[in-house]
Amino acid sequence: MNTLEYAMKMENEGEAFYLEQADKYEGQLKKVFTILAHDEKIHAEIIKSKMENMTFELKDSHTLKESKSIFKDSKQFHSEYKVHMDQLDVYRLALAKEKESIDLYSEFLEKAVSEEEKALYKFLINQEQEHFRVLEDIIILVNRPNDWVESAEFGIRKEY
Repeated sequence: MNTLEYAMKMENEGEAFYLEQADKYEGQLKKVFTILAHDEKIHAEIIKSKMENMTFELKDSHTLKESKSIFKDSKQFHSEYKVHMDQLDVYRLALAKEKESIDLYSEFLEKAVSEEEKALYKFLINQEQEHFRVLEDIIILVNRPNDWVESAEFGIRKEY
């Protein structure tokens, strides 16, 4: 399996993971996971085009911007489970998958020979870094109630 085949496999697995998570949640989290799955699908299509020597466009997504607007428009953060699992663990697993993708594509970038391949891996690294930031923001948001202490003695807290 060459690097492009492996990259496409990773993107397909990422899409399946995010679709599975979108199916488990409602509301804003469902939207975020759906957006991430869509991005992974587009990445796989770009890689497939490269493998078939077809032209492809490296067009940035607006995942970070979209995810922030989803939560900003929400009056209250709320998620309903369809299955019993720890929500933070799911996000941390997704974060680890994104980090794995970033590391893998960085390794592929170092080994890339053509400028087209280098541009593709740089694009994929950038996209996965954006997903990483989205998931980090969600983890902070979801974990805030665990960290929040309602007492003036603990000083100034960051705004949501």
